Amino acid sequence: MVPLEVEQWCIRVALTEGERVRRELKEQGLLDPDLRPRAEGDTLLLPVTADRGEGERARFTAIPIRSELPRHELIGGIAVMQEYDPDAAERLLASRPSLHTVLLSEGPVEGQYRVRRFTVLAGLPTTRTRVTEYGHRFDLDLSLAYFSARLSTERQRVLRMIATGERVLDMFAGVGPFAITISGRARQVVACDLNPAAVALMIGNLRMNRCRNVLPVLCDAARVRSFLPPGFDRIIMNLPLSPASFLDTAVALIRPGGWIHLYALQTREGEMLPLLEGRGAAEVREHVVHTYSPTQGLAVYDIRVTGSPESTMMDAGPGKG
Repeated sequence: MVPLEVEQWCIRVALTEGERVRRELKEQGLLDPDLRPRAEGDTLLLPVTADRGEGERARFTAIPIRSELPRHELIGGIAVMQEYDPDAAERLLASRPSLHTVLLSEGPVEGQYRVRRFTVLAGLPTTRTRVTEYGHRFDLDLSLAYFSARLSTERQRVLRMIATGERVLDMFAGVGPFAITISGRARQVVACDLNPAAVALMIGNLRMNRCRNVLPVLCDAARVRSFLPPGFDRIIMNLPLSPASFLDTAVALIRPGGWIHLYALQTREGEMLPLLEGRGAAEVREHVVHTYSPTQGLAVYDIRVTGSPESTMMDAGPGKG
């Protein structure tokens, strides 16, 4: 598209004085914000909204009006919108060369497999994409398995907390972002998920990232106590909708002094603290990861567990020799 040129009043100043005069005109409300100043030799032409008696007329290039892009979440080459607006979706698609699809989320994460339903608003008719995050790559299908790009910083935070050689359990691993992120520092990561499609994608991601110390397990997290030995140094519980149902399982599998990272959607600070009473929590650190809705936020509770008479912790034993 050829830039639009228009004729307007202007004042001519030396290039060396251009920035100072531009600021003064802007502060006085006299600078025309829709036109781009231009250099002419050793002078600068500044478009103004009206003739001040010392001006001249010249042609200027109009500054293109930027259409406001709709609110969206970027996941690899896919943008996810919350409102049905095909025209805005087309603008969004054109705004980023890396995008190939714009989806409409038709509702929240739901069901035992934690998935969302989508409608294609623009671009390729697909829910598959690849995400690159801090040097790791993840192949996804958003209609088959949940993935949050907004947790990338949180995954790095947990990685920094891990000591070399830890044995870690990821109870709700999905396509493997936590497990793969921490695998370079941990001795072993057991990555569980109930969703067969998520586990299949995780296995592919483990191969792609050459992770040899992550064990993918297709199972219900409520049943892992029946076949996993206790003594984990760290347990990740990224199931924000219903973490309380699995807390006893995590407490039974953690070693004394180990850490549990419990993620929860909550409407007020400290909402999960009553759940920790009588479960041997020696230290609890809470912080908000991000807002989820106008009334809810995603919080993480970092819980150091030492064991208590009310828990089965004392039978866990040490995590390492």
